[in-house]
Amino acid sequence: MSGKVFEGIHIADFSWVAVGPQVSRELAEHGATVVRVESHNRVDQLRLIGPFKDFEPGINRSAFGTCFNTNKYGISIDLKTPGGLEIAKRLVQWADIVCESMTPGSMKKIGLDYESVKKINPDIIMYSTCQLGQYGPYSSLPGYGYIGAALGGASHLVGWPDRDPQAVYGAYTDFIAPWFLVSTLIGALLYRKRTGKGLYIDMSQVEAGIQFISPLILDFMVNGRVAERRGNRSPQAVPHGVFPCLGIERWIAISVETNDEWSAFCNVLGNPEWTRHEKFKNIENRRKNEEELNESIGEWTKIHPPEHIMDLLQEAGVSAGVVQNCHDDLFNDPQLKHREHFRFLEHPEIGTHAYNAPAYILSKTPNHIHKAGPTLGEDNEYVFKNILGYTDDEISDFLIDGVITTDADTP
Repeated sequence: MSGKVFEGIHIADFSWVAVGPQVSRELAEHGATVVRVESHNRVDQLRLIGPFKDFEPGINRSAFGTCFNTNKYGISIDLKTPGGLEIAKRLVQWADIVCESMTPGSMKKIGLDYESVKKINPDIIMYSTCQLGQYGPYSSLPGYGYIGAALGGASHLVGWPDRDPQAVYGAYTDFIAPWFLVSTLIGALLYRKRTGKGLYIDMSQVEAGIQFISPLILDFMVNGRVAERRGNRSPQAVPHGVFPCLGIERWIAISVETNDEWSAFCNVLGNPEWTRHEKFKNIENRRKNEEELNESIGEWTKIHPPEHIMDLLQEAGVSAGVVQNCHDDLFNDPQLKHREHFRFLEHPEIGTHAYNAPAYILSKTPNHIHKAGPTLGEDNEYVFKNILGYTDDEISDFLIDGVITTDADTP
């Protein structure tokens, strides 16, 4: 096996739901040892969100709950007890990085904020990630990525011009923010290696999401133009949309930007008479008549399989892609198979289950995905004994005192 770039790095992961766990997962898949701290008394919301194995809900049956936590060890303790806090502090002493994604102030209440953990481990690196950052008039606002997308302006841009705004599919900021943190953590580790000093990273998920609508913000600042909803339409391309194809719920996405691409597109269609009409001669005319144009294109696409259309258009230099479904398309996609994007692991309750690999491949330090996301408290014994050094008697005392939570504690 090739080297693992984060091998030897220890992470105490107190984060939950999406952003925080994704960050530590990325490091775990490149060699870091990550211990994720949870509790049966307050179950991570991601464990309660489907899809569930066989459509049967359960704290260990969520695909989300396991996929965001590959390669991690999982323990379940009650941080509100003195013993739970003792375990957490010993974990901090062991760690190089501490993660948390709670509402600002939550970690301070239990004595695990940065100033507290720095006293335990002076060169610790700690990151906090939440909707709006740790400071400011709205910092205490709790929420998930759907709220972050709304606060960051993204939801205003999604939908049709004559209809209400639509929520961005998925918790948008949850899938944007982690990569800022991964990059920053690499810088923090290099800084600590050079200076021997740790540091604290405070990230606002909303601000991370705003970065991706920067051109629209600049357009407003310079030109006073407010970005509005366009449905599937684009200011740079006509046609630009998703069109029906032969089969049940089969679709093709097509985008034509230049006149040369338009000519190539028409050639693929066989240059039917309607493509030569003045109303479609250039991009300005096509935009004025876009609804009629889309109807005409749809009449052609609906009699062909999407894969056939994609091949023809791509060979002609026109952007086109099949709208892939999960089962028949994504898992059989030859490109994804070639890059080994989906990895199959055995989960104690779900069974054989697909996990997505990072979208990048490092030649000298490739990812290594070997452990399914843990069931709740799955690695209690291993972590307490092998990582934290507790004896059997000490562990028994923790169980008696309710410090280590178990399935019996779950409401």
